[in-house]
Amino acid sequence: MKYKCLVLDHDDTAVKSTPELHYPSFQLIMKELRPEHKEYSLAEFTHKCFDPGFAEFCTGELCFTETEMQREYEIWKAYIQDKTPAFYEGFLDLARRFQKEGGYLCVVSHSEKAEIVRHYRENGIELDLVYGWELPPEQRKPYPYPMEQILQRLSLLPQECLMVDDLRLGYDMAKACGVEFAAAGWSHGLLPEVAEFMKQHSDYYFKTVKEFADFLFCSTLQAER
Repeated sequence: MKYKCLVLDHDDTAVKSTPELHYPSFQLIMKELRPEHKEYSLAEFTHKCFDPGFAEFCTGELCFTETEMQREYEIWKAYIQDKTPAFYEGFLDLARRFQKEGGYLCVVSHSEKAEIVRHYRENGIELDLVYGWELPPEQRKPYPYPMEQILQRLSLLPQECLMVDDLRLGYDMAKACGVEFAAAGWSHGLLPEVAEFMKQHSDYYFKTVKEFADFLFCSTLQAER
């Protein structure tokens, strides 16, 4: 295989969590905390998660206080705790094959570790390392801490890893550590302006999970660079 370790984003890279979990929970959050505020479409919400990022969107444009941010978290947590979003077609097969052939599967996400582990475990996959929202802000992506920990704990060189994400937070973290980055172009959340950024800045851009799998397992199909 081309890499010993895949470092995967979770939301909208592996699973369809924005339309199935995060956007519906955000609508509930807005109904309670900002009932008079304008409604955001799924596309608008997705763009805000890309730029400036969800936390910055909440504290900046929406002016959530610290107390409101805690309530936002409680509403989100209650909504997602008993739900499992659908994985993108072919993603679980890719993950199983990568592990079977001896690769490490790690996840760095802004979802919580317990939820990520549950989503994979319900499909028979045990992850090697997971770094999620439960970490202090300075240890979440785009800060390099999660990637540095993966390299250290698994005794890997940067060139032995590939980061896969649909948004720039994963890109920023990977670049800070000298790790190659692949954009998940199959994500529903790749709006035209987001897709263009990812195409310009990523080492690889995959339109489908199948393209990614073919590249990963040494097919003759070439990714966009």
